[in-house]
Amino acid sequence: MSEYIFKLPDLGEGTVESEIGEWNVKVGDMVAEDSIVGTMMTDKAAVELNSPVSGKVLSLAGEPGDKVAVGAPLVVFETDGQAAGKESLPADPDPGQPEQARKLPDAVEPRPAVQNGKVITSPAIRRRAREAGIDLSTVPGSGAGGRIMKSDFDEFLKSKTSGKAPMQPVRRPTKTEEIKVIGLRRVIAERMTEANRQIPHFAYVEEIDITELEALRQHLNSKKTDSSERLTLLPFLGLALIRALRDFPQCNTTYDQSRNVLLRHGAVHLGIATQTPDGLKVPVVINAEDRSIEDLSNEIKRVSVAAKNNTAKKNELSGSTITITSLGKLGGIVSTPVINMPEVAIIGVNKAVERPVVVNGQVTIRLMMNLSSSFDHRFVDGYDAAAMIQKIKEMLEHPATIFIG
Repeated sequence: MSEYIFKLPDLGEGTVESEIGEWNVKVGDMVAEDSIVGTMMTDKAAVELNSPVSGKVLSLAGEPGDKVAVGAPLVVFETDGQAAGKESLPADPDPGQPEQARKLPDAVEPRPAVQNGKVITSPAIRRRAREAGIDLSTVPGSGAGGRIMKSDFDEFLKSKTSGKAPMQPVRRPTKTEEIKVIGLRRVIAERMTEANRQIPHFAYVEEIDITELEALRQHLNSKKTDSSERLTLLPFLGLALIRALRDFPQCNTTYDQSRNVLLRHGAVHLGIATQTPDGLKVPVVINAEDRSIEDLSNEIKRVSVAAKNNTAKKNELSGSTITITSLGKLGGIVSTPVINMPEVAIIGVNKAVERPVVVNGQVTIRLMMNLSSSFDHRFVDGYDAAAMIQKIKEMLEHPATIFIG
């Protein structure tokens, strides 16, 4: 017998360390070669790791939430001696091979998440569910927030084979649970804390009459036979924002704190704050200023879906110059969006509601919506912030002007 040390491979994206997401094995388990031993978390995705050998697990690097450096021991196996001396670090990739096409010798690519925000589980269980033809929404989860644990899935699979109903997890509402802040949730917490600590936020809220805009949107959608191509309000707001930024370029800026330099961008790389099963992500529409209303709409949908199912590319999750955030039907009346560093502005969309307003001295019912936006007061003066939102208001209330010029 001999020991084999499985070291954490390079997971790409320039990472020097990764966070343990979940273990699929424990000390003492017998593991077959290529079986999944656990999941490591990067800032962008969960990556499953396969065992390079068959053997008995002697030790694990830590608990979920602990960080492990690339090249450091991750799992120590007891083997029959044939694998002794092998290196578990991946070989250098072929420099001519595209980044997304490279395969990690001891890891598999991130798996798409189930398209259901209520189903929370690991990529390993998602893969097992696909192979077994099981709908994860039917599997009861006993973890935090209903998370489906390995034991839950094993019990469900066992019950399906035997024909017996699976045991429902016992939920005790009065019990206090400890939930480690790990993975994307940890990244979100760190970035939000840093943004609030570093940026003096200036909030500006304005109400907008979008009655005419909604009439135009419905008219355009009535011409579309494919429901997936129908327009939401976001691409109209995106185009109006792009037009307004021509007059207020100081809002299409990022701040390089390390050099104390403002980078004023000619192109508009539009961030779309998106809620996903893993937490908030900001996929990016590159060169939004060059797109038509239909193209912008389709690209917003594409990158948002890619963020939700973990198929977004690295360059689609970074590099935005200004962000739009919307809570959709939960938009409320007013919100206070946190700026997406290193940007200096974020435009927040609230819920559209019909209510009585005075128009030309008469009370009438109009479709009203608030924009709740935040600006970095170090670099955007309050007057300029208000003037830009007024420019957007004018275009949205007279939507033909969005397309003129």
